[in-house]
Amino acid sequence: MSTLFISDIHLSQGRPDMTAALVRFLAEDAPGADALYVLGDLFEFWVGDDDPNPLHREVADAFLALSQQGVPLYFIHGNRDFLLGHQFAKRAGMTLLGDPCVIELYGERVLLSHGDLLCTRDEGYQKFRRITQQKWLRWLFLRLPLSRRQAIAHKMRGQSQMENAHKSQIIMDVTPEAVDEMLRQHGCRLMIHGHTHRPAIHDFTLDGRAARRIVLGDWFEQGSVLVCSPAGQRLDTRALG
Repeated sequence: MSTLFISDIHLSQGRPDMTAALVRFLAEDAPGADALYVLGDLFEFWVGDDDPNPLHREVADAFLALSQQGVPLYFIHGNRDFLLGHQFAKRAGMTLLGDPCVIELYGERVLLSHGDLLCTRDEGYQKFRRITQQKWLRWLFLRLPLSRRQAIAHKMRGQSQMENAHKSQIIMDVTPEAVDEMLRQHGCRLMIHGHTHRPAIHDFTLDGRAARRIVLGDWFEQGSVLVCSPAGQRLDTRALG
């Protein structure tokens, strides 16, 4: 009896080893799980469900095969794939969740998030996020020709990499006060998120009581999986090769 959590796989055609590792994980490790949650940035970028990229079909088929074995699949959008829509989710057998989202996990309320909402010190990014969350802008973007959307995404990725290279690690990490506030708002003592690529289990005190924040890792050098069971939580790794 276990529930699995992954995030920040950042799949792209340039890293077939990461795709192979994920497909292998879905076929060999995930069957039999009570559920699998993907907490964002499954893909390096996403410009619409109409993109015929063969990578998308391969990944959707792998998730669907797991879903057809009876494993419930859930997805929270990340900052790279926030345009992933219901068409792909249906094709992959996934249920889309909001961010943040509270689930009941073995008798405990657990708060799930991609994690970028918690990086409040990165004011430039938070402004960008608020803009991209506007429905009218998404509607407009998704009606551009696919080639135009791909060009925009490529340009934005380059700009993001340049900007992040000059940001301090503190700015790009979560703000403790934001973590505390989100836990209070949702009445939870356990939070699971990704985004920062800093896998760890943080135990702390919130309003005089024990609390825990679990950070999922990325899949650039090795796979990272959180395994939750009634006995507790542990972070595991998976080889890419």
